[in-house]
Amino acid sequence: MTTALAIKTIPRLTIALIGVCLVVAVVTKIGAPELVEPFLISAYPDQGLREIFSGQVWRLLTPIFIHFGPLHLALDMLALWILGSALERAKGPTLMGLLVVVTGIISNLAEFIFSAPNFGGMSGVLYGLVGYIWMQGQFNPRFGIYLPKPVLIMLLGWYVLCWTGLIGPIANIAHTAGLAVGVAWGFVAAQVQRRKLR
Repeated sequence: MTTALAIKTIPRLTIALIGVCLVVAVVTKIGAPELVEPFLISAYPDQGLREIFSGQVWRLLTPIFIHFGPLHLALDMLALWILGSALERAKGPTLMGLLVVVTGIISNLAEFIFSAPNFGGMSGVLYGLVGYIWMQGQFNPRFGIYLPKPVLIMLLGWYVLCWTGLIGPIANIAHTAGLAVGVAWGFVAAQVQRRKLR
């Protein structure tokens, strides 16, 4: 991650998100099946989104805080710190928060509808951040943050590797939905900014 900005602000939202993930990891014993139910998008997947329609709307987002094992948690938190803190320092917590909520909800719904009912992790959000920063860095010269090519290749390579199934069950639909939302959002935002500068 490279930034042309030297903002010294503390990325409080990013730190808070990492803190929530760590607390949930402790509470659920890092993804114990019998303990993650309150955080899943649905405790009764055969009944669709019954809990959400009955008022438990937090379930749309809470799967992003679940992690299954120490490695899953560590990798997601490292990526969240790198991507999230850079974006939050440069553009503030409001944009960061909107990206987390929107990409989190869309990637969770996509994974639930098109793939597995019981899933968790920050990866859909993280690929949303990747897509947003990638597009802004490509098409908005004043954005101030860009992904170096080797980092982008590594992240997209990991995305492809996950789809092969070689590293176990992965929420690939969530990754794809998050990336698609981030790319679309970043591209449109970059075009709007470029038109303002003309």
